[in-house]
Amino acid sequence: MASQHRKPRPAGTRAAGIRTPALATAALTSVALLSQTATAAPSTDDKPSVEEVEKKVDDLYRQAETATEKYNAAKEKTTKQRKQVDTLLDDVAQRAQKLNDAREELGSYAAAQYRTGASAPDTATFLLADTPQDYFDQTQLMGRVTERQKGAVDDYFADQAETMKKRQEAAESLQTLTDSQNDLRTAKATVQKKLSSARALLSQLTAEEKARLAAIEERKRQEAARKAAELAEQQKAAAEAAAQQESSDASGSGSTGSTGTDTSSSSPSPSPSPATDSSYATKAEKALAFARAQIGKPYVWGATGPDSYDCSGLTQAAWKAAGVTLPRVTYDQVNAGTTVSLSSAQPGDLVFFYADVTHVGIYIGNGMMIHAPKPGTYVREESIYYDGESSIHSVVRPA
Repeated sequence: MASQHRKPRPAGTRAAGIRTPALATAALTSVALLSQTATAAPSTDDKPSVEEVEKKVDDLYRQAETATEKYNAAKEKTTKQRKQVDTLLDDVAQRAQKLNDAREELGSYAAAQYRTGASAPDTATFLLADTPQDYFDQTQLMGRVTERQKGAVDDYFADQAETMKKRQEAAESLQTLTDSQNDLRTAKATVQKKLSSARALLSQLTAEEKARLAAIEERKRQEAARKAAELAEQQKAAAEAAAQQESSDASGSGSTGSTGTDTSSSSPSPSPSPATDSSYATKAEKALAFARAQIGKPYVWGATGPDSYDCSGLTQAAWKAAGVTLPRVTYDQVNAGTTVSLSSAQPGDLVFFYADVTHVGIYIGNGMMIHAPKPGTYVREESIYYDGESSIHSVVRPA
């Protein structure tokens, strides 16, 4: 009877139960497709944009240039230290030979006295001594040698002390040289790593991306050229104003001179500025002539010519042609002259870049310079604003 009161199972429920596996399969398939889509999307999003690549490559080149200047400094230091070590070792060798000669001379003195007994006490004193060594001990020997022999002994001990000192200096210099050579290898490895990273990034660009990168660089060049033209106009206007003022001052001094009033004590004439120094202009012309002759030669890190240059190698060689010796690296060159304002820059002045002073070019006027830009490029004329106005560190007049 109980079974008669049981409610029949709705047909739809069983049908739904039968369809459940199919729905689950469809749902899993949808999830899998969505998962694949979500997984594939980041491969496009993770790829850096052309602008990001351009910035990253520029940063790598900057870092490589910083490492290059460290390499140049370590190389220069290593060369100097090697010469110093060689000099010290030669000195030590000469002193060692001198000690050997002095030792032989002292030995001959002692042997001669032992054989002849010159100036010695009588034979009985010798025979009564416990041993011959006691008789010829240091005190007795020093008491019996001549003044010349005493001088030889004194010189020997003085030379011995000095030789030991020089040997210690040579050992310390050798250690310093080893440290410098390690710094040299580290800097070289850093440069090579940065350049390899930059080349790897550029090699991954498609033809379209390379075209876009070239367009970005062209826009930067155009903006840099515009800024250079602005500076040229400002400098031209300033020069005309200065000439007009000078002419006005000359006229004023001529008219007041007839009154007999002497104003020289209250208004002393300023000393000539380096910009108007004819000797500087002559030297600058020689430096610029040399720099122009290098246009088209490749940038090679650590190079100082004559077939290739890095930035500071070019400026050093250019001013050397004008008879002026500059240090090897940028952060020494920046202190090798008089700092002037950008608006007062004259042809031949050195323009330094970045907060860490790791790039330099030679100003040629009108907001332009000659420089060795970076690996993969050539010595060329370019706007001093090639990397933006904020990149300019200072302007230095080296002579």
